[in-house]
Amino acid sequence: MRATWTNIGQSELLQRSSHNVAVLGSKIYVFGGELKPRQPRDNDIFVLDTGDEEPIAATATFVDSTGSRRPSPRVGSAVAKLGNRLYFFSGRGGEAMAPVDEQGALWVFDTVEASWTLEYLSDTKAYPEARSYHAMTSDGKSILYVHAGCPEKGRLSDLWAYDINKQEWEELASAPEPSRGGPSIAYAEGKLWRMNGFDGKQEVGGSVDVYEPKSDAWTSIPFNADGQSGPGARSVGALLPVKISGKTYLTTLFGESDPSSLGHQGAGKMLSDIWVYDITAGTWEQIVADVQGGQAPPASRGWFDADVIETSTGEAVAVSGGLDEQNERLGDTWLLTFAS
Repeated sequence: MRATWTNIGQSELLQRSSHNVAVLGSKIYVFGGELKPRQPRDNDIFVLDTGDEEPIAATATFVDSTGSRRPSPRVGSAVAKLGNRLYFFSGRGGEAMAPVDEQGALWVFDTVEASWTLEYLSDTKAYPEARSYHAMTSDGKSILYVHAGCPEKGRLSDLWAYDINKQEWEELASAPEPSRGGPSIAYAEGKLWRMNGFDGKQEVGGSVDVYEPKSDAWTSIPFNADGQSGPGARSVGALLPVKISGKTYLTTLFGESDPSSLGHQGAGKMLSDIWVYDITAGTWEQIVADVQGGQAPPASRGWFDADVIETSTGEAVAVSGGLDEQNERLGDTWLLTFAS
């Protein structure tokens, strides 16, 4: 399997880490994050429209949202998409950088109307506690999933589902321990897939954990996380379902493998590798990607975000921003395209 990196833009507006990236159509949306450690940069939405240009190039543009309400500035939030809407849950912010507690509500950005709404619960039933550096995805129909992350103290392993039609949360079976922040989840082939994270002492790896919604149960698929036969342990990376030649693979890339002693104030060992997981065969393959135009490859990074984007040649991975090993926030955006 072959892959190619294409640099589609560099923008000071997007220079940030611990932010959110979501793709709808040809547009890459970016929200939140920090430029300086523990200081939320802004609460704006930015968009890069890749359009139909060849080679692809995109310019970051501020989205002037309608109405006066919008989320408070925050880092370590999470996003999932359904239809033409982006759903954001919690994060951390304010002077104390405490979890943003909105009693289970979700901020919803309508990409057609360019408007924010705060979607409250239909009643006072249970909801996930406020947190940051959690993971979020959707089933592409009506269910949002929120998993793990960092509350006021410690780390979590819980899993919650939010039904956008009922506007209700449901607590599901917790994932296998250890509890963790910075994990990655993806929804593919009717199941939820979970990897990696940081348990407070070390990066977690060596297992693909699979949640089956029908049975509300988890199973674990172990692998050798030696960086040769399988990806090494990491956190704050990415896990995305990508169709390659008509078959769905899980793609994981980048991330932090050795945290800084300064915690969120510093940068640890960042990774640059790319792996694809064959869901059917249960096997990993490491991908060595070329770089279009003979440029230098994207810098190793963690604390970034990524999403799947449809291109003229099929599905690709869009990566934006993050933190490099020099503790610098990045403002670049790349597309990773595959060819079997």
